[in-house]
Amino acid sequence: MRSHGRGGGVMPSARPASTSWFRVATRPSLVSMKNTPTAPEPSAGPHRPAKPDASPKWRAALALFDADLRRRGAAEKTRRAYGFDLGDVAAWATARGLEPAQITTRDLRRYAATLSEREAAPATIARRLASLRGFYRTLREHGHVVANPADLVPGPKRRQYLPTVLKPEELSRLLDRIPATTALELRDRAMLEVAYACGLRAEEIVTLDADSVLFDAEEVRVEGKGAKTRVVPVGEPALRSVSRYLARGRPALAGAQDDPALFLSKSGKRLSTSDVRRRLRVWTRKVGLPGAVSPHALRHSFATHLLEGGADLRAIQEMLGHASISTTQIYTRVESARLRSAYAKSHPRA
Repeated sequence: MRSHGRGGGVMPSARPASTSWFRVATRPSLVSMKNTPTAPEPSAGPHRPAKPDASPKWRAALALFDADLRRRGAAEKTRRAYGFDLGDVAAWATARGLEPAQITTRDLRRYAATLSEREAAPATIARRLASLRGFYRTLREHGHVVANPADLVPGPKRRQYLPTVLKPEELSRLLDRIPATTALELRDRAMLEVAYACGLRAEEIVTLDADSVLFDAEEVRVEGKGAKTRVVPVGEPALRSVSRYLARGRPALAGAQDDPALFLSKSGKRLSTSDVRRRLRVWTRKVGLPGAVSPHALRHSFATHLLEGGADLRAIQEMLGHASISTTQIYTRVESARLRSAYAKSHPRA
């Protein structure tokens, strides 16, 4: 499938369906769409994309990109997000007679301007451009385009938000006040102890299996983004909580079920990320912590407290499972903000 000038590459024909999930059929000359419900689209508003009416070449290119995401181990939610974003681009380009291999940097600047006219948030525009960079990177690797037109499109300036971080005494108040009487209390105490001790994402918490905690090595084996496995140290308080839960809590929840998950629901099945958020809200309300505390706030607190304690930024990056050190560097801004606040409050001539 080579491109022939500005007319675009020769892409297989396709029939339209969902914008989110694409799959390549067994016959390489055909592209079909997976007849599966898509992820919920954003609520109606000025920047909500219309239902895409993409050309066959766009549908084929999107199917190729989705197959590449699958090969790289991208999560289902990630693929849905890419499908939604790029489906809007495909509809916009098709309406203007532009095929994937015809798109130029100028075209993408115009598309970004269109998003601004729709009053899309800067974060939405930045995400669309990131999706386009990944999409054209794949087309370039497969020889459908010579260069990536999205590389030269600057993203909008985005306001930098510092992550929510709990103080060590607030985390102690939260974790130490969760009782260890019932099976659900034992589970919640162990779950939140491990979340903070290892800096886990909500998705990583629920994907832990019963054999993921390595007691002798004092480590937890974590399946992170992109199906990448990492091993994170875990402290003694978390290990004690997990040990109590495995001895007295999990058997009561498992019943006759044979689910390998570490943290089980009342029906003996693996918890969902919404279950983790809900249970965390329950306990933060009970102990009187202010504001909304999310599982990611525990992760942010983990990283910030390590940095405050003198941990190396590269070590924190590895424990968090960040692909780039630039993602981890946000915690240096948190620490800098804390020091400036302490200076302003304490120095007589601040």
